[in-house]
Amino acid sequence: MNLVNLLKIAFKALNRNKLRMALTMLGIIIGIAAVICMLAIGQGSKESIKAQISEMGSNMIMIHPGNMQRGGVRQSADDMQSLKVADYEALRDRTVYLSAVSPMVQSSGQIVVGNNNWPSSISGVTPEYMDIRKLAVEDGEMFTEADIKSAAKVCLVGKTVADNLFTNGENPIGRVIRFGKIPLTVIGVLQSKGTNSMGMDQDDVVIAPYTTVMKRILAVDYLGSIFASALSEETTDEAIGEITALLRQAHRLNDDADDDFDIRSQQELSEMMNSTSDMMTVLLTCIAFISLIVGGIGIMNMMYVSVTERTREIGLRMSIGARGIDIMLQFLIESIIISVAGGVIGVIVGCGATWAVGVLAGWPVSIVASSIFLSFAVCTVTGIFFGWVPAVKASNLDPIEAIRYE
Repeated sequence: MNLVNLLKIAFKALNRNKLRMALTMLGIIIGIAAVICMLAIGQGSKESIKAQISEMGSNMIMIHPGNMQRGGVRQSADDMQSLKVADYEALRDRTVYLSAVSPMVQSSGQIVVGNNNWPSSISGVTPEYMDIRKLAVEDGEMFTEADIKSAAKVCLVGKTVADNLFTNGENPIGRVIRFGKIPLTVIGVLQSKGTNSMGMDQDDVVIAPYTTVMKRILAVDYLGSIFASALSEETTDEAIGEITALLRQAHRLNDDADDDFDIRSQQELSEMMNSTSDMMTVLLTCIAFISLIVGGIGIMNMMYVSVTERTREIGLRMSIGARGIDIMLQFLIESIIISVAGGVIGVIVGCGATWAVGVLAGWPVSIVASSIFLSFAVCTVTGIFFGWVPAVKASNLDPIEAIRYE
């Protein structure tokens, strides 16, 4: 019996039980659609994280005071005052792998303008901080080195701060805001950056010369942190090594002493978040593949029922010359048709579901071409695997016994 005849017989057999075939295909459809959708959400999440980290500065390096022991007591990083202005100046003047360096001192408090107020934070930095964090001035201008030297009472505000302080749409430029008891003249408004990958509002910020925050607001002589930018992502490790060596030398730490500072890079953050995203994607995809297995079991169940119902038909075919291989191929083709048809519909449903998630839920999604090919290959293998046993059973039936079967 040739392949064309086997296909005709298979399609006729499936056509007699349309509802049963549709219900059997449903498991495959759900499994394929779930795999495509879950992988698209995972890939979209990774691309979104990568884009947001790139916006924050993919080669950014953050240096903070670190935990260390003093007199046998482990000190908290918040209590440490290990970073000084001299450390910033050394990194600025003596490093090779850094393109920009900025100190940072930060304070939180209430910002007041007339009858309006808004809780926010003020960051004391240098103009290089703008390049490190990929910030831009939308209106007005950045403060200068002269403002830093004189600890000028000037600042720039983010969009969130401006919108909540100047509720009537006034131009913030030139207006005086009060942070605690210190008046600051707004000389610029930062370009909006929205929320970052951790859900923090990047526009809820005020930046000012670091000397202003140190001397006029906090009255301290140490830095909260130092932000730097490596020449490129590829040189981040070299830059971290250079920073470590320079700071250990500046702080006169012995070879066996722990660092009294902590260095973090955006690469570490990116790898951590991608690792978490990959773990969740694998977990969700495994759950989706369970649907494919359930669908495969449904195919096996249907084919067993079909073999039982058509036992006399099988006996008649074998009695007039059909070979065991022909009977086996007949039922195997039926199971493959069900799985492939379910796979095609599943791909369409999966792409549609992915589009709906992106549009309606607003989640970042990106359909991975490999997920479609993988899902299709898996559903085909599922059809062959789960259709094989019933097909073999049908081919091994005794023609005489099969004809007598009631």
